[in-house]
Amino acid sequence: MQLAFTKMHGAGNDFVVLDATRAPISLSAAQLRLLADRHFGVGADQILLVEPSPAPDVDFRYRIFNADGGEVEQCGNGARCFVAYVHGKGLTAKRRIRVQTLSGLIEPELQADGRVTVDMGTPIFDLPRVPFDASGLTSRQTDHWEQWPLILNGATDWVSVLSMGNPHAVQRVSDVDTAPVHQHGPLIEHHPRFARRVNAGFMQIVDAQHIRLRVWERGAGETLACGTGACAAVVAGLRHGWLRGTVDVQTHGGLLTISCAGAGQPVHMTGPAAFVFDGTIDLPDLP
Repeated sequence: MQLAFTKMHGAGNDFVVLDATRAPISLSAAQLRLLADRHFGVGADQILLVEPSPAPDVDFRYRIFNADGGEVEQCGNGARCFVAYVHGKGLTAKRRIRVQTLSGLIEPELQADGRVTVDMGTPIFDLPRVPFDASGLTSRQTDHWEQWPLILNGATDWVSVLSMGNPHAVQRVSDVDTAPVHQHGPLIEHHPRFARRVNAGFMQIVDAQHIRLRVWERGAGETLACGTGACAAVVAGLRHGWLRGTVDVQTHGGLLTISCAGAGQPVHMTGPAAFVFDGTIDLPDLP
């Protein structure tokens, strides 16, 4: 199969984007893993599939596949690349579009300076909806919100649990450079308390409007930036009372700006979206 693709990135979180608006594209998990492979394929954290509108009031459908071939609910950096892609490739003249994802509707908007703002929706704190199994656990009140204990090989990490359309466990650390991201990240991702696995965020608070962040992403490992992870970290910081107003999130890949007007309000994320190159790949038939 000859497959055309576009390589993009949002603050270093990189994607292979596929256009399925003219003809359907159906790939096996093994083919998706090959596309994402940095040695034998194109290389990416996620594969983004652009599909036609599923309803009259929606512009496109947006599907996200992690590097392990599994489909996931949401990807904020991918959403920014998605709107830049459909606008740049002439699939729409709109700068603000309505997009159907696995977790619901989002409305990314291309700004005049080339950055993209995405309405990421309202955070979910109801634990069964994250989903997170808290049965038998005792939380602790940390400032204004609860944290939950995760036992990891004898150590205990205290995390704030929420969903931004996908599950997140955020912990505060004193220094992200020395945080045990590669040691604890995989253990948190696969912790049995999270039925659909989880993204593990490690947040260092610089001041009330500036944090540094590393995220071990479900199905991808540590990435240079994670849009929903940035949103989840800021929401957790706001809810605990550690942060206020609009917050800049410094990741290894670049800067994201997160804002939320208050409880029950949607989270907005602004950041870059960049084209890298176009290409084609010959994909073998893989089960």
